[in-house]
Amino acid sequence: MNNIGLTVPFIISCVLLSFLLYLGWKILNSVWFRPKKLENLLRAQGLAGKPYKFLFGDFKELVMMIEEAASKPINLSDDIVPRALPFLIDTINKYGKNCFMWLGPIPAVMILDPEHVREIFHKYTLYEKNRFHPLGDYLVKGLAATEGEIWRKHRRLINPAFHPEKLKHMLPAFRLCASDMLSKWDESILQNNGSCERDVWPDLHKFTSDAISRTAFGSNYEEGRNIFELQTEQAELVMKEVKSFYFPGSRFLPTKRMRRIKDIQRQLYAIIGGLIDKRMRAMKAGEPTNDDLLNILLKSNLKEIGTQQGDKSLGMSTEDVIEECKLFYLGGQETASSLLAWTLVLLSRHQEWQSRAREEVLRVFGRNDPNFEGLNHLKIVSYSIFHHLFGLERLFSVR
Repeated sequence: MNNIGLTVPFIISCVLLSFLLYLGWKILNSVWFRPKKLENLLRAQGLAGKPYKFLFGDFKELVMMIEEAASKPINLSDDIVPRALPFLIDTINKYGKNCFMWLGPIPAVMILDPEHVREIFHKYTLYEKNRFHPLGDYLVKGLAATEGEIWRKHRRLINPAFHPEKLKHMLPAFRLCASDMLSKWDESILQNNGSCERDVWPDLHKFTSDAISRTAFGSNYEEGRNIFELQTEQAELVMKEVKSFYFPGSRFLPTKRMRRIKDIQRQLYAIIGGLIDKRMRAMKAGEPTNDDLLNILLKSNLKEIGTQQGDKSLGMSTEDVIEECKLFYLGGQETASSLLAWTLVLLSRHQEWQSRAREEVLRVFGRNDPNFEGLNHLKIVSYSIFHHLFGLERLFSVR
């Protein structure tokens, strides 16, 4: 009996020690041995970059250079890339067009050769999307983060929502949102004797938020504002957490910031999940529903499940739909408002193009409301937007 009494604590101690050794090895492997192995493999393939630094990699220098670049004034004629991505430009200048940097223990490879870039895009099953940080899952999931068969399934189900005929029905909502914003601008001008200075960034943010709420979920801005505010707060908290000291498993610690991030996630799931449940009940009851993105997505999903003899695993789960909705909100708002702001800045710098675009709009529509068919005749306006998109694409192509 005494031997048994001594054996049980001994076994427990051995198991506990084995677990701690295993955990220690996993952590050490992820923050040192694996990064060093990847570094050797990258160098063997002809890529150059800074040697890996334990745990942090190049992250400290990256943050420092971004803060230093942001502290200096910039002219409208200056190149935006060195200001927005100073560390990447510095790395490319030092190590060439095919190089790598370290985001903590994760290597990030920069490819600028057009042939290599084309190969990467064509072989998307071989070159998977980067998962830059575990906390990124709180912000970007859905179609933007999925791979393989899951990506193909989501893409197939989402595609009908972006068919030209479906987008045509969304034009009145875009027009209404734009009219509301322009009415406020007109009011400001009238109140200031025909001329005023106004910070339009909040207006552009509100405009895109309202447009996405109406076209994607059939709600107005006031109903969708809570989702936008929660996602904005969550994004800010996640970025602060990313910039802080991080080690494997730290996201599971119950810090104040992490508790708030998870609380926001629960609120978002409750709000968007409620919208989905309400819409599903209406569809099953045969009630008329809005022809918005959410409705099209749910119909497409139900159709897919129906064609597969009711096998729900072949469609999208409620969680999948929620993540796609979050992506519509966050990704759609930021990209659209940034594009509008960038377009306004460049048109103000090149007023001859501003005049030509205005003349074209008046020639095609006169004083009438824009229509979908007329948009195809706006050659100068389309050129201006695509030109500005190319400028933004230059900013991110370095990645």
